[in-house]
Amino acid sequence: MDGLHLTLRFIGPTEENRLDALREATRRSATATAPFAVRLTEAGTFPNRHRPRTLWLGATEGVADLLALNERVDREVEQAGWARDPRPFKPHLTLARSDGIAGAAETGRLLAAEARALNVRWLVNRLVLFESITGGGPARYEPLLEVPLEVPLDVPLESREG
Repeated sequence: MDGLHLTLRFIGPTEENRLDALREATRRSATATAPFAVRLTEAGTFPNRHRPRTLWLGATEGVADLLALNERVDREVEQAGWARDPRPFKPHLTLARSDGIAGAAETGRLLAAEARALNVRWLVNRLVLFESITGGGPARYEPLLEVPLEVPLDVPLESREG
């Protein structure tokens, strides 16, 4: 299970001198966000089922909260100097990269069929800024910053997001 995570925003290669801006954007994104539940009950492939590059599990509960948090992260990262991600956000947990793997389409089909019985739920309670390390085997994800989701005590209940 090492390395499993739900990506809210992919940043790409980043120079060392810009990491502090990303850390601060991550901190701001976590502020005024209460923890929330997510449930995974579906599976699929990106970009399509005929030539999948990615196998994933999809969120069916907590989607509105994930979309709001994605928007918050995108806004903070954009204010820190990165371009907004033009792709629509689809809340999912990446299981494997499958581009060029023989049998990937059949594996994706079987995964989607088996996911009908899937019912995994957890509490999203933190944001983690990861560095993706690729090459020399499977991708590894090194945490650069972990920030708990929390609503500051000075934020009135009626204006809390999440």
